[in-house]
Amino acid sequence: MNKKAKGDFYENAATQFLINNGIRIKENNYRCRLGEIDIIGIDKDTLVFFEVKYRKNETYGSALDAVDYKKQRRIIGAAQYYLAFKHYDCFFRFDVIGINDKEIAWIKNAFFVS
Repeated sequence: MNKKAKGDFYENAATQFLINNGIRIKENNYRCRLGEIDIIGIDKDTLVFFEVKYRKNETYGSALDAVDYKKQRRIIGAAQYYLAFKHYDCFFRFDVIGINDKEIAWIKNAFFVS
């Protein structure tokens, strides 16, 4: 499986995991000039921007470790663009879905706008 196919496979797995856990999915693979957001969903009354990371093993760190400060800034920029473009005025947060081999971890409020 090439890198794109692998990414799509695990993002689809994360989407299904979120649906099974009560998240209403609004968009997948949102792209704008400021960056990309893997999944956008609604958890009760909160809009959630999800970053999905996969690692086969932890040789180079866990999937959750891969969402560094630089990646967070790009996600935040894309989210702010999305909120402005869609004219949303709502509560929102940033979550990370980490997939290490076949184990899925969901970190709510993984980072914040500063």
